Amino acid sequence: MIRLIIVVLLFFTVVALSPLLIDEKGYILIAIGEFTIESTVLSAIIIMSLIFIVLVITFKLLSGGLKLSFGAWHKISFAGQKRGIANFNKGLAAYMLEDYKDAEDLFSKSAEPSKRKQSAYLLAAAASSKQALNANTNHYLALLEKEANKSENMSLEGVIVKIKLLMNQNSKDAFDKSRLIIDKHHKQVGHDSRLLSLEIDLCLIEERFEQAVEHLITARKEKDIDDLVIHAWENKAFYGIFNSKICQHDQNLLQGYWQKLSRKIKQREEVLFTYCLVLAEQNITEPLIKLIQPILAKSPSKQFLLKLRHLPIKQNESLIALVQKHLHKDNQSEKWLSCLGHLAIMSEQWSMAERAFGSLIKLESTPNYKPYDKQDLQAFAKALTEQEQHKAANEVWIKISEM
Repeated sequence: MIRLIIVVLLFFTVVALSPLLIDEKGYILIAIGEFTIESTVLSAIIIMSLIFIVLVITFKLLSGGLKLSFGAWHKISFAGQKRGIANFNKGLAAYMLEDYKDAEDLFSKSAEPSKRKQSAYLLAAAASSKQALNANTNHYLALLEKEANKSENMSLEGVIVKIKLLMNQNSKDAFDKSRLIIDKHHKQVGHDSRLLSLEIDLCLIEERFEQAVEHLITARKEKDIDDLVIHAWENKAFYGIFNSKICQHDQNLLQGYWQKLSRKIKQREEVLFTYCLVLAEQNITEPLIKLIQPILAKSPSKQFLLKLRHLPIKQNESLIALVQKHLHKDNQSEKWLSCLGHLAIMSEQWSMAERAFGSLIKLESTPNYKPYDKQDLQAFAKALTEQEQHKAANEVWIKISEM
């Protein structure tokens, strides 16, 4: 603005001084074909100065207008993105507060304007999954897949979450889709414990038990996977394999598979007990007794004896004899009294079970010390009831309720 004022002042100074400085006004003639322009030098200077001033003013106005319009466009264009980001952040807060309906709406609304489509669709799918809205979840996952195909840069974490959301739907169609995704990323299964865990879970659902066992070899090397989880997988996988063998009505097929397993696998307690459970359920007594006898003959852990309770072994006289030998050495052993009582219950020797559990309860020396647990008392009450000692059985049930 200051420059413009200086130019105007210079112009009027020149106009004022020109007649004084020039005695001769001068003459200008411009001829273009038949068209001619005649003017004095002073008039030409004045006209050119005026044109220059008009051009300067016009340029200033136009440049200012352009700046104004660009700023306005910038505000308008980024206002939508700011609202989208605000909705995305509100969605995160709603999700953390377990308001999954609002979270789903906010994530869905923020996907386009926030420029965070993949994250927004993934979180919207998670929010709808929490509401068990499978149709909505599949819709958002389809949008996520579309965006991932465009950019071809979906993270492995996004893939893992997508598989989990599908598997949570607990339907064959969802499991089939999960299988396609896992197979697509099969090279990463052995390198990422999270994807490996999902692969094992899916194999167990699909009853591909032998493949699950193969994956368990890798899973045991992963520090991120808890041992209890591995034991649960191992139990379910081997139970499925053993059952599939026996369901073919071939006892030899089951025992042949067991014999082919490595010694290291057969010594694992989970695998051993799973095999024993299948044998007990199928009343295959002889090989079952042969497996348990050497363990009972030694000094097994209390944990082993606790698991032995869950094997429905009816013809267990040889096992009872082994337990009684241990009790001859120490007739106040809690674990052997409990074991004898449960074995007697399995073979319906009610009187023996009553004596064993009665002796176990007598070991309770102080109110804070209990050599028995609820399962012991429940078995004791059953033995008393079977002998029609209902009053004594009721007293045991009262004791159970007080625990």
